[in-house]
Amino acid sequence: MIREVLKDQRGHVRAAARPPIAAAHLRKDAWWALPLTTFVVLTAFIIYSTWAALQNAHYYVAPYLSPFYSPCISKSCVHSTFGYGLPDMTFPVIGVLSPAFLILWGPGLFRLTCYYYRKAYYRSFWLAPAACAVRDVKGGYSGETRFPLIVQNFHRYAWYVAVIFIVLLTWDALLAFRFPDPRGGTQFGIGIGTLVMWINVIFLAGYTFSCHSCRHVCGGHVDVFSKTPARSSLWHVLTRLNEKHPTFAWLSLFSVGLTDLYIRLVSMGIIRDLRIL
Repeated sequence: MIREVLKDQRGHVRAAARPPIAAAHLRKDAWWALPLTTFVVLTAFIIYSTWAALQNAHYYVAPYLSPFYSPCISKSCVHSTFGYGLPDMTFPVIGVLSPAFLILWGPGLFRLTCYYYRKAYYRSFWLAPAACAVRDVKGGYSGETRFPLIVQNFHRYAWYVAVIFIVLLTWDALLAFRFPDPRGGTQFGIGIGTLVMWINVIFLAGYTFSCHSCRHVCGGHVDVFSKTPARSSLWHVLTRLNEKHPTFAWLSLFSVGLTDLYIRLVSMGIIRDLRIL
């Protein structure tokens, strides 16, 4: 029971009972707008990325390789990243498994367990809570000690996997300067797709290296910074970058999806890749 503290004419303190608040919350602003927007955007990305991974087609047009299929490590790859591929995985009904599913678990696990994205989808999908000063839809909280939430503890290890993908995507972006030469071989060039791939790499690198796990690995566990000046300087740089982590999280989400879409449309002949140089 909530009580109001009052004083009588003599100044003596007395408590007057106040009826409990029946409403779930007292917010009158559009608190639901942000979790609803987050729900729509994340759902749209999940649907599109799953659809694109299932297509197993139109993910490569020289010299561009979709980030959803990089590295392409299946024998059925139109463009094999390492010059050879793993045996194709075939399942009943599904048939040959798209090579995208061999590698999407890496960046997917990193983004799924991200500290920022936990806040985003806890609020938008689970309504736990949907916003500040708004009651959780489900009562009780068991913490991240049981499946599936115990998987969140693997985020620090998923970061190392994400770094490998940044290296691979950077290599793909470098190859995006090598265009087929009509006379044979390749020639240097720059197309709109080249810029699209580099923007995607920059945003993904910003998201990966602004991660809280990266900040901790590079200096967060150091007790005496004066003994490690180099790591101290690096930690301060990453701390400033970490402040932009939510921004990079959204920019990289859009960039990776739009990069795949651009390459797909060029491969299908729907749009034409303009050469700048």
